[in-house]
Amino acid sequence: MKEKPQFDALQKGLGYKFKDPSLLVRCLTHVSYSYDRTPGHNEVLEFLGDAVLDLAVSDLLMRQFPEKSEGDLSRMRAALVNSSVLAGKAMAINFGPLLRLGKGEERSGGRHKESILAGAFEALLGAVYLDGGYEAARHLVERYFAPDVKEKTLGQQDYKTRLQEISQMLFREPPVYRVVSEIGPDHAKSFVTEIAVGGKVLGKGEGRSKKQSEQEAAKKALVELQKSDPTSL
Repeated sequence: MKEKPQFDALQKGLGYKFKDPSLLVRCLTHVSYSYDRTPGHNEVLEFLGDAVLDLAVSDLLMRQFPEKSEGDLSRMRAALVNSSVLAGKAMAINFGPLLRLGKGEERSGGRHKESILAGAFEALLGAVYLDGGYEAARHLVERYFAPDVKEKTLGQQDYKTRLQEISQMLFREPPVYRVVSEIGPDHAKSFVTEIAVGGKVLGKGEGRSKKQSEQEAAKKALVELQKSDPTSL
């Protein structure tokens, strides 16, 4: 395995050593690579990792904030678990160079695509779960998400509401959201939403649900509005 030194460094950084190294290889193998070369990709591991992540983050939040309501905890979890955050985690542990991609994805910059990086991170959690059990996976989630669990920031950034207020103030009309594409299989679908403010398209957002993709689009639109008129924010 030519990537062995890099895989060794990755496992050291994770603080987890795989008993079955093939699971680590698989979690980094995108479906496009599998089609081009050999069978075995990370989609099913991504499906499993998504469930493990939801459970482990829910457990982490309930222990940290036992007094919070179900609605509060759900909003906090949504702020923690979305494509942008997961892609950021994958980049932080240097997943990009180790991803196995097909020629098409390689040419189109797949190593930097949010959906591919986020999927690989979820697949990693699924692989750890299969290799070492729930506690090993939970420990990994806690290691990477505990620093993010801060009451002042979780669930408080409602970009859509803020953008609605600004759009009404500046243009006397609400933002317009439009789902422009759906990516991935049914069990791990990502949505891409385009947003227009004042009749002008200001960006796109991607998320594991339509609501998440709208929040991401609103966040980008706020950035663009701030560039054109800093006083508006």
